[in-house]
Amino acid sequence: MRLERFDLNLLIVLDALLEERNVTKASKRLHIGQSAASAALGRLRDFFGDELLVPVGRSLTLTPLAQSLVGPVRDTLLRARAAISLKPGFEPSTAERRFAVCASDYVTTVVLATAVSRIASQAPGLKLDIRSPPKDVNDVLERGDIDLLVLPEQYVLTLDHPQVRLFEDTQVCMVWSGNTKVGKHLSFEQYMKLGHIAVRFGDERNVTTFEDWFLPRFGEQRRIESTVDNFSTVPLLIIGTDRVATLASRLALHFAQQLPLRMIDAPFTMPTLKEVLVWPHHLSHDPAHMWLRGVLQACAGEMVSTAGSPDPAP
Repeated sequence: MRLERFDLNLLIVLDALLEERNVTKASKRLHIGQSAASAALGRLRDFFGDELLVPVGRSLTLTPLAQSLVGPVRDTLLRARAAISLKPGFEPSTAERRFAVCASDYVTTVVLATAVSRIASQAPGLKLDIRSPPKDVNDVLERGDIDLLVLPEQYVLTLDHPQVRLFEDTQVCMVWSGNTKVGKHLSFEQYMKLGHIAVRFGDERNVTTFEDWFLPRFGEQRRIESTVDNFSTVPLLIIGTDRVATLASRLALHFAQQLPLRMIDAPFTMPTLKEVLVWPHHLSHDPAHMWLRGVLQACAGEMVSTAGSPDPAP
């Protein structure tokens, strides 16, 4: 297809070249020969009257014009993809679609598990590819690599994409039911003397928002005896020990109902956890996407509040 003497198929090649900055990598990504990718680059250079990619040392870098094309080209392709996927109507029972959803194992446990079950019964042709949240959140949203993202509010405030509050949660302490050192209540002094299981994220496993929040407020650090990079294994490391963990209430309740664990109020006030649903601009009016967002919001809204739910010691 041509528009203003421009072959629109070249936009796909241009997008790959702008991101990869390498003809060989772009050709592999597009599953075309390197010579075809080089020929397309030549045509693009002729059309724009600009080199677009120029050699610097052993690599290629974008010219100022190419740099200015990155956003518009990506946005055009994403909108085109959304337009082609739109149907006159959306019928859940017959729709066929796959969505990439990024969320922590905590959100997956308390919301997505229920949503997946509901989707299986109402829209069996819709599939969810659930992944861990990426490091470069804004980049994957801009590239259209994910369809939905759930993250704590503090991580999405700067994102220029549609978002809505999915749910809120409190935090509680959790101990093994056989822990005799902790009774019905937990004092701050006890909390600091006990060993802790902590969740840490990041390549160097030193990114921990709870510790960053805790130290400035109380002037001392918890005695962390074990760390993990997910929430789901925390309860398993408490059983059979005198250790304590601080977890989101809904997740703690989920495990307390299945494992020999007790929930206890924390001996200090913690900020409310706020999980936010985010999606790329181009999917805002997609009927299937709107339906999926509605299912997730409904499942989150139906979660029973766990306020005041910690169980007393036997």
